[in-house]
Amino acid sequence: MYDVQNIRSDFPILSREVNGKPLVYLDNGASAQKPQVVIDAVTRGYAEEYANVHRGLHYLSNLATEKYEAVRGKVARFLGVPSEDSIILNSGTTEGINMVAYGWAMPRFEAGDEIVLSIMEHHANIVPWHFLRERQGVVIKWVDVDTNGDLDPQKVIDAIGPKTKLVAVTHMSNVLGTVVDVKAITEGAHAKGVPVLVDGSQSAVHMPVNISDIGCDFYAITGHKLYGPSGSGAIYVSPERMAEMRPFLGGGDMIKDVRRDGVDYNDAPMKFEAGTPGIVQTIGMGVALDYMMDIGLDNIAAHEASLRDYTKSKFDGLNWVQVQGQSAGKGAIFSFTLEGAAHAHDISTVLDKKGVAVRAGSHCAMPLMDHMGVPATCRASFGMYNTTEEVDVLVEALELCHELFS
Repeated sequence: MYDVQNIRSDFPILSREVNGKPLVYLDNGASAQKPQVVIDAVTRGYAEEYANVHRGLHYLSNLATEKYEAVRGKVARFLGVPSEDSIILNSGTTEGINMVAYGWAMPRFEAGDEIVLSIMEHHANIVPWHFLRERQGVVIKWVDVDTNGDLDPQKVIDAIGPKTKLVAVTHMSNVLGTVVDVKAITEGAHAKGVPVLVDGSQSAVHMPVNISDIGCDFYAITGHKLYGPSGSGAIYVSPERMAEMRPFLGGGDMIKDVRRDGVDYNDAPMKFEAGTPGIVQTIGMGVALDYMMDIGLDNIAAHEASLRDYTKSKFDGLNWVQVQGQSAGKGAIFSFTLEGAAHAHDISTVLDKKGVAVRAGSHCAMPLMDHMGVPATCRASFGMYNTTEEVDVLVEALELCHELFS
C-alpha cells in the first residue's frame, strides 16, 4: 500500500510554510527534495565518517571508501545493469555527457560526421555536441516532435545516414513529460551500426529503468533529481564503448603509475574518475537510491501516474490553460501558459504567493521552445511525495492568476 502521507513525513522541508502558506513543491523536474535518511547520511558523512577515499589505510578512509564504492553497485541495480564496472560515478548528467563528448566522440568524429538529436533535448545534451560542431565541423541533425509532443522512433532511425556517428536522445522530456521509446531507437540505430546515448535525468526518477533491456551504449543520471544531493550522479557505459573511451580528466585515482616519460592509466571505470570525488554527495545518492528501491520504483511510477491523470482532468476543465505536450502515457510533468499576456514569470510569482513552487522559463530547452512557438512556460513537475490536494491548491492559484491577468 502506497502511503503518501507516510512518505511526506520523511521529507522535513514539506512541513514548512512559504509566504504564510503550506509549501506545495512542484519543481521536482529541476531538483527534488531530500528525505531525512539522505540528510542524516550527509550529516554523518561530514560529522563522523569523513576522509578521502582510495588513498588511505586508516579506519576512516577505509570506511569512506567502502561506502563510496558501494554506490556503484547500487546504481547498477537501480538501472538494471549486470556489472557495476560499467558505472562511472560523477557529478551528474552534465559531466557524464561531456565525458562522452570529450572522451569518446571527440577523438573519433571528423568534419561532416553527424549527431542525431531530438528537438526536446535539454541543453546538457545539446551544448557538448555544439562544441564538436564548432571545433571539429560535426553536423547536428534535429528530429522534431509531433503536435502532441511525441517523438516517432522511426523518424529518429530514418534520420541516421552514412555519416551518422551517434544518436543522443532524452528518455523523458523535462518540458513535455514525453516518454521516448529509447529501446526502439537503440535497436534501429544499432542495426545501422550507430551507438546511442540516453539522457536519463528525468526518466530514472519517474519510472523503472532497465538498461539491459534498452540496450543503449550510454545512459546518464543525476543524483539531485533522484532525491539525493547535488553534485552526484553516474553514467552507464557499455563495455565496448568503455574500451574505446579515452580519459576526459587527468589526476589522481585514474592512474596506476606516473613517470617522467609516461603514464599508465587505471582500469575502467576508475580510469574515468580523476581527483577527489564528491564523496559524501555520492554516498548520499546511494542512500536515496536505496530509499526509492525500498518504496518500489513501480509503486512510485503508479502514484505519479495517478497524479498525472488527476492533474490532466483538472486542467481539461480550465479552457484558458494551454498545456504544452499531450502525449499519452507522459510523465507527471505539465508545462503550460495562460491565455492573455501574462508571462510565465508573472504566473510563477503569483503561485509563489500561494506557497506553490513551479518553474518558469525555457527549462534549458530553448530549441523546443522555438519549435513550440512560446518564449517561456510555467512547469509543474511532480514527485513521489505530491498529492491530489496539492493539485487542487495549484488549480486554485491558477484561477487567481486568470482573474488577475485576463
